[in-house]
Formats: sequence, C-alpha cells, structure tokens
Amino acid sequence: MTFQTRGFEFLKDVDVRLTVELGRTEMKLKDVLSLTEESVVLLDKLTDQLLDVMVNGKLIARGEVVAQGERFGLRIVELIGQEGQA
Repeated sequence: MTFQTRGFEFLKDVDVRLTVELGRTEMKLKDVLSLTEESVVLLDKLTDQLLDVMVNGKLIARGEVVAQGERFGLRIVELIGQEGQA
C-alpha cells in the first residue's frame, strides 16, 4: 500500500467539536438541584476576559463575544501557538 503525501488536504472534511467556554464553576449537587429559571450562577471569568476556544477539548484560540443580528458570534482575538502560549 502506498501513501501519497498530500499535506493536510484530506483532513479538511473531518468533523470536529468546536467549543467556546464562557467560564466554569464548581457547585454542590444540592445547589445544582435547587436551580430555578431565575437563578444566577457566577462563573470564574470576568466580563473583560477573553473566552477559550477549543477543538475537541484542546485550547486553540481566545476570542470575544459579538452580536451578529439576533445571534451571538465569536471574534477570534488570539491564536494559541504550538507551545500552548497564552
């Protein structure tokens, strides 16, 4: 079997999961069970901090929320390098 190198062209159609993380928190199960429609859950990120953009759980970029019509979007502000730099 011969494998011809075509760069990464053959990977471009592979589906991946892109996740944008707004923030995290830890809660006790009893507190989760007591959440209602009016509950507010505080997250560990501040409003001026960039959001983490991950592909299949790996951090690849950071960005900020933008409004596009009636939908939310994400503007990429920083790409994460090979070394995982911030």
